[in-house]
Amino acid sequence: MKVLKKASLKVRDRVRTKMERDILVEVNHPFIVKLHYAFQTEGKLYLILDFLRGGDVFTRLSKEVMFTEEDVKFYLAELALALDHLHSLGIVYRDLKPENILLDEAGHIKLTDFGLSKESVDQEKKAYSFCGTVEYMAPEVVNRRGHNQSADWWSFGVLMFEMLTGTLPFQGKDRNETMNMILKAKLGMPQFLSPEAQSLLRMLFKRNPSNRLGKLVLPTLVFLEVEVSRCSGPSPQNTTVKG
Repeated sequence: MKVLKKASLKVRDRVRTKMERDILVEVNHPFIVKLHYAFQTEGKLYLILDFLRGGDVFTRLSKEVMFTEEDVKFYLAELALALDHLHSLGIVYRDLKPENILLDEAGHIKLTDFGLSKESVDQEKKAYSFCGTVEYMAPEVVNRRGHNQSADWWSFGVLMFEMLTGTLPFQGKDRNETMNMILKAKLGMPQFLSPEAQSLLRMLFKRNPSNRLGKLVLPTLVFLEVEVSRCSGPSPQNTTVKG
């Protein structure tokens, strides 16, 4: 349950909360957190969401430093299906990072926190807000030239790189250096990654969004195709909490 005190909410936060509620009312997907109820009292706003006991990907990644390629394939396949569903509805997510990926008791993902998401975005109508976590931002978000759903696939690549290596692909000493690296630095590709993983990362890290992997045709991607067919089955690491 998410509880927000109206008195402490800025206008921007109220707008984001309404956006999150509206999007969660619209979407229905096994790998996106479900909104069961939304209501308010005189002083508070309430969003009743799925209760997930598996924690989040950030916590697990912090403990394990990096994941096995098998685990990464599974998580990314589920996440790709969630993003593809959002994009089919004209929604760009804009805040992809490990903290926003929850895990249920069986180890499957649930994408959460839609406060920065934007509706009615496509190739013709772009968004221009500078938003998200800098290390996961696409170049077109950093330079504010307008972005659409393709920006989510860059962030997807950052997340994939982080899960596989335990490090971020572009991270400087401060925000400005990080943004400059996102715009200009050469990607250092770890050679211990499989050829399939390297190939997918190169497709995702295209600075020109027109050349970047766009609408994900999952069955054509060697790195993920087997895992997509397993998404309804058991996760590679069960996170069941007892008691």
